[in-house]
Amino acid sequence: MIFRRFGMAGLLVSAGLAFGVSLPALAQDVRQSIAAESVIESIKQRGVIRIGLSTFTPWSMRAMNGELIGFEPDVGRKLAEDMGVEAEFVPTAWDGIIPALLAGKFDVIISGMSVTPQRNLTVNFTNAYAYSGMTILANRQLTEGFELEDLNSADVTFSARRGAVPASAIAERFPAAELLLFDDEGAVVQEVVNGNAHATMAAEPLPSREARNYPDTLYIPFDVMFSQLGEGFAVRKGDPDALNFFNNWIAHYWRTGWLQERHDYWFTTQEWSSEVLQ
Repeated sequence: MIFRRFGMAGLLVSAGLAFGVSLPALAQDVRQSIAAESVIESIKQRGVIRIGLSTFTPWSMRAMNGELIGFEPDVGRKLAEDMGVEAEFVPTAWDGIIPALLAGKFDVIISGMSVTPQRNLTVNFTNAYAYSGMTILANRQLTEGFELEDLNSADVTFSARRGAVPASAIAERFPAAELLLFDDEGAVVQEVVNGNAHATMAAEPLPSREARNYPDTLYIPFDVMFSQLGEGFAVRKGDPDALNFFNNWIAHYWRTGWLQERHDYWFTTQEWSSEVLQ
């Protein structure tokens, strides 16, 4: 899309020079053309912002009444409210969420996606609207007496969600270990509970919550934080107006404290736990 826009700009400049149109007027036409093609204009005309996300606690979860709740739905609904449109959430498998964005299935990904160089080759990221690190959650019986380096062994098995940052972090930090990949976060934890995997890695509050749910089986063996990356909205490349708007929106709600308050509610309390199936 960006090449098409630049091509249009080139045609406008060439045509303008040929017909004696001033460069400032041409520049204004180019700016207007780029702005008109922004996803922001599509959202305003549609009256709906389509948000791609993947369900994992506490970013986005199904409440017992079937409604999506969590940090991401709060962010998405507030964003839609400020744009004067409705929020439409499009749950998508994590390993297919970027291809779905590129295919136009939704307008933006708001799903706890860590900003990485590899992903940035394919999509553009906003400034961070959240920050999280990851800890190891382990099977107590299988890893009792382990030091951190003991996990980097061919005799050790990790589980992780396919396409998520923990999977790449495990592969990088513990390359000798076997890595089992699953599409569902629940299956990742269950492998550790069942003893089919020694450990997994995840952002808080999942490790602490699951250690509380299974105190005889699971624990956090090391006071070590991995991959402390920021999470950003992901948008298709070639849309400076969308990046500008989303970045300003994020900056505003960092300044007001709203993003921090919502993050603290979902990540540091369990006040919402009665709303979801445990």
